Amino acid sequence: MIQKVINKRYLHDFSSIKEDLIYWLSKTPEERVAAVDYLRKQYYGSTERLQRSARIIKRS
Repeated sequence: MIQKVINKRYLHDFSSIKEDLIYWLSKTPEERVAAVDYLRKQYYGSTERLQRSARIIKRS
């Protein structure tokens, strides 16, 4: 039987995560959206829209 496992950790355990959080919270919402858009363009290319994907599932 598979058991559900949850690992809780505090931010003080991971100083780099805390530093990243402090950095991004210091930015304006416009700067955060611009950063996400920049990363999206790097990954998907310069397309204006995200690629659509569909999955067909056959039911028995």
